[in-house]
Amino acid sequence: MFHVKHEMDQRLGDFSLSPSVQRRLELFADLLTIWNARINLVSRGDLEKLWSRHIADSLQLIPLMPENLSSAIDLGSGAGFPGLVLAIATGVPFTLIEADQRKSAFLTEAARKTKAPTCVQTVQIERANLAPARLVTARALAPLPVLLSLAAPFLAPDGVALFPKGKNAAAELTAAARQWHMRVLRLPSRTDPQASVLRVSEIRRVRANP
Repeated sequence: MFHVKHEMDQRLGDFSLSPSVQRRLELFADLLTIWNARINLVSRGDLEKLWSRHIADSLQLIPLMPENLSSAIDLGSGAGFPGLVLAIATGVPFTLIEADQRKSAFLTEAARKTKAPTCVQTVQIERANLAPARLVTARALAPLPVLLSLAAPFLAPDGVALFPKGKNAAAELTAAARQWHMRVLRLPSRTDPQASVLRVSEIRRVRANP
């Protein structure tokens, strides 16, 4: 392993990556840039900040992942954040759920080229049929109350969900608490001073009063 310090890697932040992982992430970034000219994966402004805005934002979830994972599920994978990036960086097999056929085609090609251990399902999240996993991730998908309803069926009883959230995280937690019981660890984002990462477990719906 080596500590990422040179010019390109400074955009990643303070992460330790093997040379192989770094090369595969660079390949992923190149593929995304090429595909972005044809389909809208990220905005043009975000493309200029791809490493710090998206890739590093995904990598910061690694220390929060449960140990000894055999599988994980990423909801609404879009351009591959965070699921595909985490699969490349950790070797954990991810199922990527993405309803948009063009984005799904990109994910399939990017996984093939980077040799990421992923399975892409082109289906609406609500219609996906998967065994629960000990890790569920989602980024920029939906407000937390909706996100919990999407994630809960896929989360194993001893599992955790990792959700990067923006400046409205506190308000989303307040809204979600009306509908859900959960254990939440809220951590400051390493890539955005206004953002947070939510590590959520023990999710269950609030029962209506009889």
